[in-house]
Amino acid sequence: MKEFMDENFLLENETAVTLYHKYAKNLPIIDYHCHLSPKEIYENKTFKNITEVWLYGDHYKWRAMRANGINEKYITGDGSDHEKFMAWAKTVPMLIGNPLYNWTHLELQRYFNIFDILDEDTAPKVWKRVNELLNSEGFGARDLIKKSNVKVVCTTDDPIDSLEYHLKLREDKDFQVKVLPGFRPDKALGINREGFTDYVEKLEKASGIRIDNYEDFLQALKSRVEFFHSVGGRVSDHAIDVMTFAETTIDEVAEYFAEALQGKGVSTEGEIKFKTYTLKFLGQLYSELGWVMQFHINALRNTNTKMFNVLGPDTGYDAINDNLIAKPLVSMLDILEKEDSLPKTILYSLNPRDNSTIASIIGCFQDGKIPGKIQFGTAWWFNDNKTGMLDQMQYLANMGVFSRFIGMLTDSRSFLSYPRHEYFRRLVCTFIGQWVENGEVPNDMKFLGKIVQGISYYNAKDYFDFQIG
Repeated sequence: MKEFMDENFLLENETAVTLYHKYAKNLPIIDYHCHLSPKEIYENKTFKNITEVWLYGDHYKWRAMRANGINEKYITGDGSDHEKFMAWAKTVPMLIGNPLYNWTHLELQRYFNIFDILDEDTAPKVWKRVNELLNSEGFGARDLIKKSNVKVVCTTDDPIDSLEYHLKLREDKDFQVKVLPGFRPDKALGINREGFTDYVEKLEKASGIRIDNYEDFLQALKSRVEFFHSVGGRVSDHAIDVMTFAETTIDEVAEYFAEALQGKGVSTEGEIKFKTYTLKFLGQLYSELGWVMQFHINALRNTNTKMFNVLGPDTGYDAINDNLIAKPLVSMLDILEKEDSLPKTILYSLNPRDNSTIASIIGCFQDGKIPGKIQFGTAWWFNDNKTGMLDQMQYLANMGVFSRFIGMLTDSRSFLSYPRHEYFRRLVCTFIGQWVENGEVPNDMKFLGKIVQGISYYNAKDYFDFQIG
């Protein structure tokens, strides 16, 4: 029997132990998609207590607490920070089998050197010790990033964002971590969303381009892509909850856009055609600039109307969607490929049913020049667990070139989330190690170690070409 979360945690065979400790453990991190605040990074935000750094904004934990019968007062309500922490400590023991259980203890161990198992009995000691450390030197936002050996952080930013803090961080020679913007134009594609015309006005102001028609709109988006590029942006991200596609022309879409500017609702057909043409236009831009395009597909958001009206979005009421993705996704990639303008692309689906679909699709659009040009992104959100990660890797290995996989990201709003990379790397080593134990691949540590290092760090470094040492 193994000790609880010891140094060989998740390493299920001797090969995995060697691969992790010799090749993966000490590698840097490239976090190419997250939701951290560039303002908080620039200001080296400090945290008054563990609740602020651990529970504020973490809807993964909020969902678990609700399921454990915790009153909303102690989750997002007016309960004190101490009461909220105690409510979380009460929940943690109930979470065995959930990655939150392991992540919680990894974070306590790696950042605060606390190896106690968190529960109601140990909570007062943990509260006191962590808060003492958080109120000492070396535990601000920047410090936590540096402690995690992070080289690059790509945030998630709207096209109208001024990127004020990215610009300030670029000029700050005391902080060597690259903090780069990620272009997230979801609101620009939401032609039927409430407030679309207001958003167009904001885009007009941010770009300095008067938007009287659809071509103006596209030029405004182009100017923002170019601005992001000038600040170091090299990635885009699209939340495509429902993957759609329809053949169309710029003249046809211009008519739909004119209707939207007049405050009229656009038909479902018009909305799909608008999204198709706009996304194709953006894909072409990304290709010209050498960017990476990311599609996050099949989330079902804001399912609980009652709680959405109280708390708003991103509060723990999203789920897995089950829309079919193969035909529209292939059509979008194909129309870009036909014009030699398909950028490097990472595909994610929140529905694990789509694993085999994506694993097969990426093989249809590789170009024979860029290794792993089209990537099957790491297990995302509800799949970000042991089963989900191993399943994603298995489908990729079965149908693609697993050795070119660009690996893990945090997709997190928390500065304590980087041990998720450790969790992932340990599973990669176990996954490969099992092949060795089964006699499926040679027991060549130098060869396998290089593959582990690629998936853990070097593949992403080469793929994104962030120009880091």
